[in-house]
Amino acid sequence: MFGLEALDLARIQFAFTISFHILFPAITIGLASYLAVLEGLWLKTHNDTYRDLYHFWSKIFAVNFGMGVVSGLVMAYQFGTNWSRFSDFAGSVTGPLLTYEVLTAFFLEAGFLGVMLFGWNKVGRGLHFFATVMVAIGTLISTFWILASNSWMQTPQGFEIVNGQVIPTDWLAVIFNPSFPYRLMHMATAAFVATAFFVGASAAWHLLRGKDNPAIRKMLSMAMWMALIVAPIQAVIGDFHGLNTLEHQPAKIAAIEGHWENKGNEATPLILFGWPDMKEEKTRFAVEIPYLGSLILTHSLDKQVPALKEFPPEDRPNSTIVFWSFRIMVGLGMLMIFTGLWSLWLRKRDTLYTSRPFLYLVLWMGPSGLIAILAGWFTTEIGRQPWVVYGLMRTADASSNHSVMQMSITLILFVVVYFALFGAGLGYMMRLVRKGPKIDEGKETNDGGPGQKRTPARPLSAADDDHADAGHSLTKEI
Repeated sequence: MFGLEALDLARIQFAFTISFHILFPAITIGLASYLAVLEGLWLKTHNDTYRDLYHFWSKIFAVNFGMGVVSGLVMAYQFGTNWSRFSDFAGSVTGPLLTYEVLTAFFLEAGFLGVMLFGWNKVGRGLHFFATVMVAIGTLISTFWILASNSWMQTPQGFEIVNGQVIPTDWLAVIFNPSFPYRLMHMATAAFVATAFFVGASAAWHLLRGKDNPAIRKMLSMAMWMALIVAPIQAVIGDFHGLNTLEHQPAKIAAIEGHWENKGNEATPLILFGWPDMKEEKTRFAVEIPYLGSLILTHSLDKQVPALKEFPPEDRPNSTIVFWSFRIMVGLGMLMIFTGLWSLWLRKRDTLYTSRPFLYLVLWMGPSGLIAILAGWFTTEIGRQPWVVYGLMRTADASSNHSVMQMSITLILFVVVYFALFGAGLGYMMRLVRKGPKIDEGKETNDGGPGQKRTPARPLSAADDDHADAGHSLTKEI
């Protein structure tokens, strides 16, 4: 297929399915915490705006959660189908970690999700709030275990190899491996930022169309406070993560920087833009800033950054890809910080909800957090190559013995099914967003209960048919 080998197709298939999957957990993590905050504020202030927002976003959360579960199951099966030799080599580490995720996070989420979605008029307020908080905590615990497993593949420790298989010797060392704290914080914070811009974009869309009410304004206000506070924190976490990567995966940093060789004792420049050429072993059209590479990556003006030519060609990541995926992530991060600062300036001028240029920026920034997450994952995973377990097992040695024909057929089927299934799900989710929150939609009345339009218990029937042709699609706008 297009001159690709079975290994290439297996990698593309995994990249395709995980790219779809990661979008849903990211929003699930952020929305779960957002819902807990909304319900907590409603209980504390008795401001019905928070309650209305809770019921609006709980519908979207339910659809998103369902798609995340389905897409996640596919990921688990691929370890056994396409990467069986990896499972045989490292399954004694990754298997238990993923099992812990199911036994703790998934059971916690699933156990309280029903109360959260269907129990508004069935249980007490305190118990319902507790259920919402448990679901939010469950999403974070899930992140903990997934990142522990993936981080171990990046910086493995706490094991020994017996008869060609990894045997854990220290589970605390396995879980809390050197890159784990940084990657966990980076991913969790990215999910919060991505959700903030998703929520902010939906509010901006309604305000630009003249739908101005307290709930819409509260959505935008809360989203922009989150962007203002958390986006700069994410930049700081990213800096610490970069220092950790430089220590444990220097080849990845060299590839990200497109840095091929050091000259004498000169400090390393920062290449803003260019085109790394893997064959010619140089970065074409490089636009450099002297000393800045050393300053950012080593926090000094004289230390040098490892160069790609210091590593054998077979051990070098693809600099052409990670060079640009990293810059997409960082560029979007800078735009997020700018958006947060602009929102603060407009807030002081009392024009946050009426500045159309700002609202258009927030609208177009809606998918920016998710794009940045994808770019970040491409950077970290492609930057790990050619290793599937860094320094221990190469990706070429991890795949199953499938033919090109088998991998081609399954890849095509995945593409068709995913775009049909999850495309419909995303379209329905955007339809819910387009409707916007209804005032008093969560009001406690005797005609609530399952099966009634006023209840939040039916997320899959929340978008009435009479809204099918209403206005332009938010998807088209974004």
